[in-house]
Amino acid sequence: MRDAAMRVRSGMLGGAGVVALLWAAQVRPSARLDALFATAAHLTGLLAGYGVLVLLFLMARVPAVEHGVGADRLARWHARGGRHVLLLCFGHALFALCGYAAHQGADVVRAVRELFGYPAVAAAFAGTALLAAVGVSSARAVRRRVSHETWRGVHLLVYLAASLAFGHQLAGPDLALTGWFWALAHATVAVLLLWYRAVVPVRQALRHALRVGEVRVEGPGVVSVVVYGEHLAELRAEPGQFLRWRFLQRRLWHTALPFSLSAPVQGHALRITVKALGGHSRRIRRLRPGTRVIATGPFGALTAARRTRPKVLLIAGGVGITPMRALFETLPGGPGEITLLYRAGAEEHLVLRSELEAIAAERQAGLHYLLGSSDAAYDPLAPQALLALVPDLAERDVYLCGPPGMAEATRSALLRAGVPAGRVHSECFSF
Repeated sequence: MRDAAMRVRSGMLGGAGVVALLWAAQVRPSARLDALFATAAHLTGLLAGYGVLVLLFLMARVPAVEHGVGADRLARWHARGGRHVLLLCFGHALFALCGYAAHQGADVVRAVRELFGYPAVAAAFAGTALLAAVGVSSARAVRRRVSHETWRGVHLLVYLAASLAFGHQLAGPDLALTGWFWALAHATVAVLLLWYRAVVPVRQALRHALRVGEVRVEGPGVVSVVVYGEHLAELRAEPGQFLRWRFLQRRLWHTALPFSLSAPVQGHALRITVKALGGHSRRIRRLRPGTRVIATGPFGALTAARRTRPKVLLIAGGVGITPMRALFETLPGGPGEITLLYRAGAEEHLVLRSELEAIAAERQAGLHYLLGSSDAAYDPLAPQALLALVPDLAERDVYLCGPPGMAEATRSALLRAGVPAGRVHSECFSF
């Protein structure tokens, strides 16, 4: 996985280098102030346009990339890259404005007014405004106050912003050398997006004919959904992975929701376990048997393939138990080699408890419930507490899934307890 991430990162940086080289090949050296501003505007504009393409590529759901890098890491790269792209867009706008004002001998107000008379500039401004709206909606302070559905709807504006930016870039200066590269790059990303986000889901829907078979309550605000279909072995869905589910029912059909498999694929059945966190996940409790389902995937790299040691510790927090439960059942191991720690606020919040205990008894695996409020004085996931429960902790691979705050604190505790960073495997999301 680390090698795949390095290759993808190197490819993205290499593409930025190609953009810079193409820009350098067109530079006409000049010491004039307006020319210097224009040159800087040209470079920042090209890099911003390339950055938008990278952001779209990272979220194109290309299976080889998601399996190799990990969906959560791609999401973090996407978020971090978005901030850089916005800075490049603002830098491009500032350099272009200063260059135009210097060239025309005009003040800034007049320069702004005249620049907006050019359709390509107006399109660029609109695209930048849309990207800024997406960036604001993703800021931590704002993100906590909006639903996942609203956040996702705002994010769809990126496609419109990218289209407006492309039109602006074609109107840029000296595109003789970069035009072919720009057209090829945009066409490639557009094809990947269309194929993996539109064609593949429809093709899988027709092939697997998924329908809701049963919805059963597992605990307060938690339900399991059993989905029946055909040719499910062809999905090659592994324990620990997730799919993006689109339930074709009123008020749900337009959103693809990412949920992990909470049990291995069994014949004609898939199962997910969902906690009501947002409007759409709450509506899943009211799904009717027979509802058609479109599932895209599988995605994620939290699988047995990441294992490097004979002994494994699984740590789950909250509804993060869903992929851990599937791994708990299927990871190869003899008596005492597989241990699961399940962190929950109280006993009534334990999900799939009877299944976990049956698996632990059958496999002679370790199972410990770590109960208590997250703000309690005693932290059952502190380094010494972990070592008391699992004395050979440093000799194990650790799989971790839970809310972001819990996962980050637990990862830090594991490192302090002596677990090498390369043996802590996690995919954690916040929606």
